[in-house]
Amino acid sequence: MSEQRRWHGLATKAIHAGYRPDPGTGAVNTPIYASSTFAQDGVGGLRGGFEYARTGNPTRQALEAALAAVEEATYGRAFASGMAATDCALRAVLRPGDHVVIPDDAYGGTFRLIDKVFSQWNVTHTPVPLSDLDAVRSAITPRTRMIWVETPTNPLLSVADIAAIVQIASSSGVKVLVDNTFASPALQQPLLLGADIVLHSTTKYIGGHSDVVGGALLTNDEELDTAFAFLQNGAGAVPGPFDAYLTMRGLKTLVLRMRQHSENAALIAEFLDGHPAVDTVLYPGLDSHPNHDVAA
Repeated sequence: MSEQRRWHGLATKAIHAGYRPDPGTGAVNTPIYASSTFAQDGVGGLRGGFEYARTGNPTRQALEAALAAVEEATYGRAFASGMAATDCALRAVLRPGDHVVIPDDAYGGTFRLIDKVFSQWNVTHTPVPLSDLDAVRSAITPRTRMIWVETPTNPLLSVADIAAIVQIASSSGVKVLVDNTFASPALQQPLLLGADIVLHSTTKYIGGHSDVVGGALLTNDEELDTAFAFLQNGAGAVPGPFDAYLTMRGLKTLVLRMRQHSENAALIAEFLDGHPAVDTVLYPGLDSHPNHDVAA
């Protein structure tokens, strides 16, 4: 394998993507640019495109590039939380009167935002078990603009067939967003399966240390990214440079951590599956899980 090919490995991208060693000092880690404003060389004379930290910050930019790299995306946007990313994605795609298909066991925060907030703007939703492709197909209406996929779901670990849902959506001109928080790019990369948007709560496995809150949107669609960028700047729910740095710190060990998480979870699930005091174990790695074949 060539040096170039090895450079493109996922674990290596997680460590190195988004930043090259500083030419002056040789520092290999992205600095924390704790600046709210940036000097300009005259009116509009931006240095590196930076003007105001809500619009752009070099530390955040490095995080966005790193997240895009590990998700095989062209564009990446970082947010102050997973719910901020969720809100941005919904506002970028949906308009009053539109409809979205969601999992019947969607993350509680996602459901609350759609059911309690977006409903006030006449955005409707239909919850369905995404593992039932006929139910997904039947839920689509002429006003459907998005299928919101969460796989595995939080916390019940339902698994959806992303490629099959993409095929259903494409025949109706519907966007597919995949919340990849629980699998992470270490276990699946939804854009390679045809999804239009990938969402993360980077608070979870990407951050990995329970010390930083964040979110992200990744896409290969320039028009979608332009909409995300406008809302990211306009609404202002951006991570600070310290949060961006901590998230990059976590990303560097993502592949190793997910491998160990998976090994540990399998051992615990197998133990509990045979325990007389346990009725049901919800773990996609077990043959008994209803979505095991898709997960495998």
